[in-house]
Amino acid sequence: MKYPVLLPAWFLAAILCPPAGLPAAETKPGPEVFNVRQFGAVGDGTHLDTAAIQQTLDACGKAGGGTVAFPPGTYLSQPLTLHSQTTLRLDPGAMLLASSNQVDFMKRPGDWLAAGSSSDFVPFIGGRNLTNVTFTGGGVIDGNGSAWWGEAEKARRKKSGYTLPRPNLLVLEQCKNLRLENLTLQNSPKFHFVPADCEDVVVSNVTILAPEHAANTDAMDPSGRRMLFTHCRLDVGDDDIAIKAGKRIPGRDFESEDITVTDCVFLHGHGMSIGSETVGGVRNVVVKNCTFENTENGIRIKSDIRRGGLVENISYRDLTMKNVDPAILFTCYYANNSSKDVAAPAAPAASGGPAAGGNIPVYRNIRISNLTATCEKSAGEILGLPESRIADVVFDHVQISAATGLTIRNATGIVFQNSSVTAKTGAVYSAENAEVKGLSRAN
Repeated sequence: MKYPVLLPAWFLAAILCPPAGLPAAETKPGPEVFNVRQFGAVGDGTHLDTAAIQQTLDACGKAGGGTVAFPPGTYLSQPLTLHSQTTLRLDPGAMLLASSNQVDFMKRPGDWLAAGSSSDFVPFIGGRNLTNVTFTGGGVIDGNGSAWWGEAEKARRKKSGYTLPRPNLLVLEQCKNLRLENLTLQNSPKFHFVPADCEDVVVSNVTILAPEHAANTDAMDPSGRRMLFTHCRLDVGDDDIAIKAGKRIPGRDFESEDITVTDCVFLHGHGMSIGSETVGGVRNVVVKNCTFENTENGIRIKSDIRRGGLVENISYRDLTMKNVDPAILFTCYYANNSSKDVAAPAAPAASGGPAAGGNIPVYRNIRISNLTATCEKSAGEILGLPESRIADVVFDHVQISAATGLTIRNATGIVFQNSSVTAKTGAVYSAENAEVKGLSRAN
């Protein structure tokens, strides 16, 4: 193999600008405004306003679209369903607050702790096969997550990596022309915002908050095509952003593609992730101009041999990380990789035959440029499989300072250009079944 790695022309262009075809960030609901108070909502935080709010949403949908307005107040509600051509506007001082009664979110009433999966619940706000939906206004959507987190943490401590079934906050499935802007989402029972298999999505100037200890409270878990996440502040208890591709889409090579994350602030949480579901494939992702502070993981690609797929053409550039652990984690053998899990992280075999299982992960053509990071522990890990080595990862103008160096296993075409890694103890990197060029192991 010759170095440096030659990247496709479109990929080089993506490093300089977002992928072509990103949405124009525009929705076209009707002009009519539907005020929830005119439909009977009280907004005192005590009385359930579910019926009034849903009637408002239904009236907007029946009229062919418009704006559903929430004046200042706290609107306590059970789950709600959206319609197309709708702008949901929470004015400053308005909060849409989820009920704390777990049974309200169950598809079939019963013991929520005995639920088989999260599919046994409905989200606080949901919609499917919609077009032209906007959330805006400066207000807050709150999931009342404290009613759920205690039992979830107990379950996780009993079984490392276990996710106790719970509802998500905001879920839009197979929707087009979706915009989320100028809002705060907070305290979801589980994931906050899930645009699943959606197209033409823009998320701008959104703050997402959950306590650091709140298990599985991902900020955003998108899947789909042509997405832009910009100027967001993310401070949660799990993945800040996790791009998903959990299933193969008929007629498409990649479930998730053409996604840009730019000018975002990552605080507590597990950083910028791809996976752990990559069966459907992920390509053409650009992450740029972002800062990370006190996150568990900086940039991460994660999957395992049960739900892996092709991840390619990924660009990270102009990133600053402070006190992250680690800066980089690319693993094809993901299991128990959180420092808060009881069990130690699993490690891939150094050599051997094919992995037991299907859906082998494949990671290739990754470029990391203009990144600086400080890590209290490890600089990072690049962990492929013997039969699926992580391929063609270029570090360009990268500086990482950590307690210990990089671990690189089952990888080929790992190239360092104008880059350095410093470790307080031990070698700069360790390698096993790996080809590394441009970086000395000496500390």
